Amino acid sequence: MLSADTIVKLQDENTRAWHEHPASEENLADPWLAHVAQQHRANFDLWHIEDEARTPGATDAQLADVKRRIDSTNQLRNDLAEELDRALLDWLAPQKLPAEEAPLHSETPGLIIDRLSILALKIYHTREEAERCDATPEHCARNRERLAILLEQRTDLAHCLDRLWRETLTGTRRFKLYRQLKMYNDPTLNPAIYRNTQSESGR
Repeated sequence: MLSADTIVKLQDENTRAWHEHPASEENLADPWLAHVAQQHRANFDLWHIEDEARTPGATDAQLADVKRRIDSTNQLRNDLAEELDRALLDWLAPQKLPAEEAPLHSETPGLIIDRLSILALKIYHTREEAERCDATPEHCARNRERLAILLEQRTDLAHCLDRLWRETLTGTRRFKLYRQLKMYNDPTLNPAIYRNTQSESGR
């Protein structure tokens, strides 16, 4: 069910496609890969919303709007990473896996896939900088070095994901669903929101 190589290729293909046609969507027959693509899309959108926050001359109102969009998209990104883990655990359950007695892995497959997603975006944009026609040779050389590092890191991380899944299937490693439980988007848990609401209602 899980293949790091397939995931990396899908993330790279989607990254290229979405930069060429931002609204494009791929209808994947495999529900698992569709989940992976959705999670990557959230990271893709988050990356470019954060770019808007760095635009010179942005007004306070624009920055406030971007901050809210960042928060909501980041929440979606984390929710979708949890859904990846839930889908894997649902698939494993009939096989009595993960094995309860196996050592617990501190990072889940969903969180590793999220890290691979971010690396796919870094690799795409670093490669752009390395190949810029209007950049200095020094700029291109520096980004070629950065690109080599990112590619090596992704290869290492992909191997870790495959190993975790392989060991989970053999009962020698387990993972569990870890909830992010973000507080900032919940108006009942964020003091900046509920104190302001109480203040407004008391007027």
